[in-house]
Amino acid sequence: MPTSFNVPRRDVLVASAAFAAAAVATAKPAVAGDPSFMNNVPDPLLADKELPTFKFALEKSQGKVIGNSFGKEATVTQLPISKGIAGVSMRIEPGAMRELHWHATAAEWAFVIEGRVRTTVIDPQGNAETNDFDVGDVWYFPRGHGHMLECLGATPCQFILIFDNGYFSEFGTFSVSDWIAHAPKPLLAKNFGLPEETFDTFPKGEVYFAQGAVPPEQPAEPLQGWKLPPETHKYRLLAQAPHRVYAGGREWRVDSARFPISKTITGVILDLEPGALRELHWHPNADEWQYIVDGQVSVTLFGSGGRFRVETLEKGDVGYIPQGYGHSIENVGDKPARILIGLNTGIYEAIDLSQWIAGNPADVLATNFGQPQDLFAKFPNHDVFLAGPKDASK
Repeated sequence: MPTSFNVPRRDVLVASAAFAAAAVATAKPAVAGDPSFMNNVPDPLLADKELPTFKFALEKSQGKVIGNSFGKEATVTQLPISKGIAGVSMRIEPGAMRELHWHATAAEWAFVIEGRVRTTVIDPQGNAETNDFDVGDVWYFPRGHGHMLECLGATPCQFILIFDNGYFSEFGTFSVSDWIAHAPKPLLAKNFGLPEETFDTFPKGEVYFAQGAVPPEQPAEPLQGWKLPPETHKYRLLAQAPHRVYAGGREWRVDSARFPISKTITGVILDLEPGALRELHWHPNADEWQYIVDGQVSVTLFGSGGRFRVETLEKGDVGYIPQGYGHSIENVGDKPARILIGLNTGIYEAIDLSQWIAGNPADVLATNFGQPQDLFAKFPNHDVFLAGPKDASK
């Protein structure tokens, strides 16, 4: 029979408060790219008197090279400010594939910039999907889902990978060849119901890039037959009409509203004509990772307390903007620029400076800046978003 206890309510409250205090005392700061900011722990790197560099020359780095395939990464090791997002530039030669693997600590979003790619991915329910990708296409693999990447055709492919955790490479990528190479043969034999000698000729370590025949034009049926997931992992970003077109450029954007499986990453392609400016703005809900596909741009970073930094990024460079920090992107070259932008959120949010100003009455602005009210009649009464060269000269 249950025993009842008559404990005074005051004692319960005191005990609860003591337990909560102990929990707070032992709480640890957010780590490993945690974007929640629930602990409100200042980042020492961003708390200094000067803002740190937010630029890394990704394509000029050495990376991991096997044959004519490579992977070059930008994590917190290469770019310490980039704690919320990591990125990789990967090139795969014909007949090669990035072997079956998974990422324990990050989801993967990708944009194809050259050639054709085939992927397979499996989810925890055993659903598997095979997709072929062309230039301008996007894929997304949730954290921990097994997948492979394969070059199609007779020419190399290249794509940019974006991960929703700047630390992901420190924890390593889990490759199937590495796992099988280190598991005891009796265990493997029991697992697959095969003789131990079956595994005598398997690789003795991680393959990473596997070399074989050029894949068939049409994907073969999986061993288990076709068992497709409820949501596709593929989105044809540049095959869509631009999200918006401006006098100074165009923007394509895809978040989870259009690509439902991409719950932690939003992707943007921004084309800027010479002299055009993606205006001063900030993202309330995400860090921003930038890869310069083509051109030369000037990126500014505002970090409060009078701190302001400017970096010039060229083709193959990476930029990083922490969540909530003010920034802008301007084409300072003599040809069009294309920027790939990744944000570690499934829902796109931004506040532009012109939008903020337009959202206030003239008397408030006059008081704030110590200027006559009629001056603000000359300011835009709408969100500019992208200013063309002519706009900047007014």
